[in-house]
Amino acid sequence: MATPLSPIAHTAYHDLLRLLQDEEAAGIIGRPHLALRNGRGYWYDMFRLGTAVKNRYLGEDSPEMQDRIARHRDLAEQSRARAAERSRLVRLLRAEGMIGTDRSTASLLAAMERTGVFRLGGTLVGSQAFRLYEGELGLRIATPDLAQTGDIDVASFERLSLALGDQVEPSLHDTFRALDFAPLPSLSSKAVCRWKQSTSGMLVEFLTPSFRAEEDIRDLPALGVSAQSLHFLNFLIARPIKAAALYRSGVLVQIPRPEAYAIHKLIVADRRQAGPDQLKSRKDRAQAALLIEALAEDRPDELREAQEDALSRGPAWRDHIGRSLQRMPETAARLAAL
Repeated sequence: MATPLSPIAHTAYHDLLRLLQDEEAAGIIGRPHLALRNGRGYWYDMFRLGTAVKNRYLGEDSPEMQDRIARHRDLAEQSRARAAERSRLVRLLRAEGMIGTDRSTASLLAAMERTGVFRLGGTLVGSQAFRLYEGELGLRIATPDLAQTGDIDVASFERLSLALGDQVEPSLHDTFRALDFAPLPSLSSKAVCRWKQSTSGMLVEFLTPSFRAEEDIRDLPALGVSAQSLHFLNFLIARPIKAAALYRSGVLVQIPRPEAYAIHKLIVADRRQAGPDQLKSRKDRAQAALLIEALAEDRPDELREAQEDALSRGPAWRDHIGRSLQRMPETAARLAAL
């Protein structure tokens, strides 16, 4: 189901990802400062706009973030050369056979990147994230239909969205209208968490973890939208990673860690057993099987830790994973061998 990318392609992808993150740091226009909350650090770009002082969220503290912030002025001076190199790397990766991003999807991802969706905690989930594991894991997905989708799902933590003190700009409502998206109100609420593009039929849905009995509609203030809350989603989007979508000179997005995605798919596949979602359930299991096969070889410790984490969270978690693995004996054997 998957074959290795060439060493050239794998190196080129990570070079592209590094350059995209450098470009993000190059956009700092004021004075970077670190805010501490609950023992974790968050970087902001503080600058004056007219008579107001703005705090633009940059990202969670890490050694890599500290290095980029220290170099942000030099990075800004190298922006033009970096853009040309990114375009070259995208062409190389397409020539190497990596899955590209269609124009409609890519233009929307680029618009969301510009407004700050991914910078402010938005994480691509579903098949749009799955296709980006090619570069992260250095594999080529031999069955492209596993990565095909007409939808974009973006998830974020409600509490993070409340705490950041920053918001996308321009608003997603204005961005979606400019791209011919119309809101689809929920049957149970006037809040809007789904948008549909009239020209392509593409559906965009916003999601957030549910920490209560019900799966209701919640607000994401940083993104300026509402979101459908779902159980088990908190496991998927904890500690996400950056990824590069292949379009023009690259688009910097955020996706779940591959080991979290793989284990979460085992849970989701079992939740989708009934009714019209059975086809999606088979796709969920196939995506999980492919990632677990690759991770068991290259990242066994991370995969084992993700599995143990999920199994430790309670009977419902163990039941969903166990029922999916009963249908996947080869995958079950790989996980047992860890």
